[in-house]
Amino acid sequence: MTDKLAQVEKRYEEINALLCEPDVVSDIQLYKKYMQEIKHLTPVVEKFREHKKALSDLAGAKEMLEDSSLDAELREMAQEELEQAKAAVDTTEQELKILLLPRDPNDDRNVIVEIRGGAGGDEASLFANSLYRMYSMYAATKNWKSEILSANETEVGGFKEISFMISGEGAFSRFKFESGVHRVQRVPETESQGRIHTSTVTVAVLPEAEEVDVEINPADLQVDTFRSSGAGGQHINKTESAIRITHIPTGTVVECQDERSQHKNRDKAMKILRSRILEAEREKQASEIAGERKLQVGTGDRSERIRTYNYPQGRMTDHRIGLTLYKLEAILNGSLDELVDALISADTAEKLKSGT
Repeated sequence: MTDKLAQVEKRYEEINALLCEPDVVSDIQLYKKYMQEIKHLTPVVEKFREHKKALSDLAGAKEMLEDSSLDAELREMAQEELEQAKAAVDTTEQELKILLLPRDPNDDRNVIVEIRGGAGGDEASLFANSLYRMYSMYAATKNWKSEILSANETEVGGFKEISFMISGEGAFSRFKFESGVHRVQRVPETESQGRIHTSTVTVAVLPEAEEVDVEINPADLQVDTFRSSGAGGQHINKTESAIRITHIPTGTVVECQDERSQHKNRDKAMKILRSRILEAEREKQASEIAGERKLQVGTGDRSERIRTYNYPQGRMTDHRIGLTLYKLEAILNGSLDELVDALISADTAEKLKSGT
């Protein structure tokens, strides 16, 4: 580990020197690239230097204790320093192991979230709307931008499905654990007997794909236009502005009818299509790397029931890590940090344990 950390420190110093070079400063793309790299290296280097100081303090305290001429008071102080230095060495070593874990290359990307109503009809579509609101409010607390890419509304004010983008640094790192089946238990407003109904909503989380990430041959696309349909909307059925794009090699189909402009709908549909194709490749790689990992917190298995929202009891339970929080209202109002932090911690612990 020490050799690897020494290499990281050397690279850190090289980049710091490069950032002072006029040629680099004048090249915006290169400068941004180096700034991004140094941002990831800085916490590792700072922790490594903290670790080296702790090792030096430990060696100094041991040397003092080996001095037979030391009086009782100084010996007591040296022993205290020794214990503190030992603790600091252990702590910084563990923190360095976490910092050296392979980073998810998508963590800094924007994210596309797709929510679909599952079992439960109108109740499922209403809860899809609740989840959209929850994620939008969470994005707002991070000062991230939220933009609807495609939506299929229902007559009761819910969504059969909705796709939206969250733009902001680190968005994917905070949203990537949301993929899966979300279950809701509550009494519908139309339920006269007061019985609790169970409905499900499926969430898929995709890192935004740039054009350079996914090469799509235009010849592989079948593009159809059609008239918009759905609840509300004054321009419904007047123009063929809605777009359906089929990627023939993978069978991936994306529809977008949110904008009046066919061109804008096509742009949004291509954004979703690229991200879905990139995500399929990412999932394939993740499953190969994960191997026997049991937790699989971050794999985004969309068939897995990951969470239950129980309205009568005011609780939310994440089944992957066995976490129950009795603050459902706050969570649905976008207070997700406690939950997300717990998922990240569990994922990190599992990676440390399995060495991946």
